[in-house]
Amino acid sequence: MTPADLLLLIAAASAAGVLNAIAGGGSFLTFPALVWTGVPPIAANATSAVAVSPGYLGSALGFRAELAALPRALLWREGLICGFGGVTGALLLLVTPAKVFSALVPWLLLFATVVFAVGPRLMSAWRARAGADPASVLSPAAWPRTLGLLVVAVYGGYFNGGLGILLMALYTLTGETRIHTANALKNLNSLLLSLLSVAAFAWAGAVHWPQALVMMVAATAGGFGGARIARRLPAAWVRGIVIVTGVVMSVAFFLR
Repeated sequence: MTPADLLLLIAAASAAGVLNAIAGGGSFLTFPALVWTGVPPIAANATSAVAVSPGYLGSALGFRAELAALPRALLWREGLICGFGGVTGALLLLVTPAKVFSALVPWLLLFATVVFAVGPRLMSAWRARAGADPASVLSPAAWPRTLGLLVVAVYGGYFNGGLGILLMALYTLTGETRIHTANALKNLNSLLLSLLSVAAFAWAGAVHWPQALVMMVAATAGGFGGARIARRLPAAWVRGIVIVTGVVMSVAFFLR
């Protein structure tokens, strides 16, 4: 890792921490930065997941009141689903041939960018139609929610981009009308999913630890600063930056 590579990784992780604190989308920066500094795509994806994982803990702690108000059975059930899905997705990534994953990367980035771009409109529309009580195990929305959560968790373990928007969309689609509760569940389950998928990556030796540790520190610092910036910048500006970044990265990887 050259001094130039180190500076690029620190800058990308710091900016990713800021983006994740404000609107999400930090993996659009950390993953490409790792690839461009010579880390193979699969290892870059694993290392990027490690780099952004500390931010999920702070986000989950910020919604302690909302989580405390939910039934423990619901939290345990969804936590187990997300943990299982995250490990499954991570294992799928580890057995994916490098050439296949490299070919999938631009499509995954593009998909995540589209989800991020249309997410607010989809959630507004779905929230208007929501009516079922997701806290009940016997709710009509329980099985669609469980199946959807498993699919999203597998995707999150395989490729983290756009995970938060997918979880928020799932919760509103299956009847969660309380936006802060949906956000709390999104943060908690992202944390559980991330921790277990990262453990699988580490066990398999797919993480480049020197880069990961440097980026974890930078992303945490960026997230702290991002919380302050979030109070000053219009959200639309930040979302626009994330979307443009995603499009540019997708085009760059298609050209590669």
